[in-house]
Amino acid sequence: MKSFRSAALASISLALGTVGVAAPVQPLPRAIFLQNMDGDFARMDANHDGKLTKQEIEVYQHAQAMQEIMLRNRQIFAELDKDHSGQLSAEEFAQFHALPPPANATPMLQNFDANRDGAITQIEWRAATLANFDRLDTNKDGVVDAAEMKAGGIVK
Repeated sequence: MKSFRSAALASISLALGTVGVAAPVQPLPRAIFLQNMDGDFARMDANHDGKLTKQEIEVYQHAQAMQEIMLRNRQIFAELDKDHSGQLSAEEFAQFHALPPPANATPMLQNFDANRDGAITQIEWRAATLANFDRLDTNKDGVVDAAEMKAGGIVK
């Protein structure tokens, strides 16, 4: 399970061009990358029409940001609840709430919307993300390993 999780994180990073996967890096076969990439697309495609619109991307980004905020809020509460009572005393209380950063589909649309129609089809999604995978797979063995990810700036 751990290698699948790190493979999933790596594929998301490869697909979206993010850097700094925290999990231990495992080799990532192209088939697993494609499976993860298609799953990412399906989660964002709210109306299942095979296209990612600006609204769908931003709704997904907002939901992900809110999920991260809620996780962080639980972590903060646990840190503040020094006596582990499940409640914060006046001494323990601190107000920690934040709004997620504004969702912005523009960079994703610029990177993936090849025909500039304001939506990302699964074909456009695959073409851009697989091109990035293939660029990183320098030895062309169908697997992006830790060294290739590091060389490509995907992990530190």
